[in-house]
Amino acid sequence: MTQSQHAAMTQSNIEGMTLASRGKVRDMYDLGDHLLIVATDRISAFDVVLPNGIPNKGRVLTALSEFWFNTLASARPNHLITTDTAQMPEPLPKMPEMAGRTMLVHKAEVFPVECVVRGYLAGSGWKEYAASGAVCGIQLPAGLKKGGRLPEP
Repeated sequence: MTQSQHAAMTQSNIEGMTLASRGKVRDMYDLGDHLLIVATDRISAFDVVLPNGIPNKGRVLTALSEFWFNTLASARPNHLITTDTAQMPEPLPKMPEMAGRTMLVHKAEVFPVECVVRGYLAGSGWKEYAASGAVCGIQLPAGLKKGGRLPEP
């Protein structure tokens, strides 16, 4: 692993590309008909971006996204073109720090879907359980404690 792979990338900067937005974790560049999405190593907790990052977090997020987009592509087409920086516009092929964390995508209308897998009863899951005894409509055993391990994810 190189030194740059050990340091957290908390912000991307691609010279010659127009930054369209900077979210909690991802930076988005407008390329005309396409977008470039860069997953940084920023940490977001309770809708706050923390000052330090987790090295390679963006690479893990991009790999997870790529897996699901490819896995579900036969069921529903999606916006992913490639995650291979060698197939992206300049200067991406010459930027090793962007490898594994960048997606070239078609512009598309957002269809908001979020998937949360929990092993512990915390956050909004705890709030829902405390009010109804269920999380996302799934009834859970009575008597679970805040922050406690769930019987199954």
